[in-house]
Amino acid sequence: MADDTPDIVRATTDPLGALKAGLRYGALGLVALFVIGLAVWVPIAHTPGLWGVLIGAGVGGGFILVTILVVLGTAKLPPTTSLYIIMGSWFLKMVAVIVVMAILRNMTFYDKGALVSMLIGAIVIVLGAEFYGVLRTRVPYIDEVSKGH
Repeated sequence: MADDTPDIVRATTDPLGALKAGLRYGALGLVALFVIGLAVWVPIAHTPGLWGVLIGAGVGGGFILVTILVVLGTAKLPPTTSLYIIMGSWFLKMVAVIVVMAILRNMTFYDKGALVSMLIGAIVIVLGAEFYGVLRTRVPYIDEVSKGH
């Protein structure tokens, strides 16, 4: 019987391989979105469009990519410590986004449409790309059978 598994599916023995693939796909998705955002918003809004794309992609993409970086960074720590660090990073990211948006609220150097579209697009695209990368990576596992039961 032929193997119906697509070529894109990769096997890895690295237990963090799926997360690394998610990070790679997420970063590539963010770069692609950034280029598309520039192509759309710079002709429409000129320099404010450029700033809106930069800020929106940076905040939205950074918010998501930092999560996977923190998970990768804490993978070898005890589960409780890892949980505390991950939850703490989420809190800090939320505070950072609120502070950045509060600072930018009354400024006019950026295009709000570009910022919002890139912010939402970055969150959706980067999460989707990370999900795709994780989903397409196979990590083998061993199921040990206990003796005597």
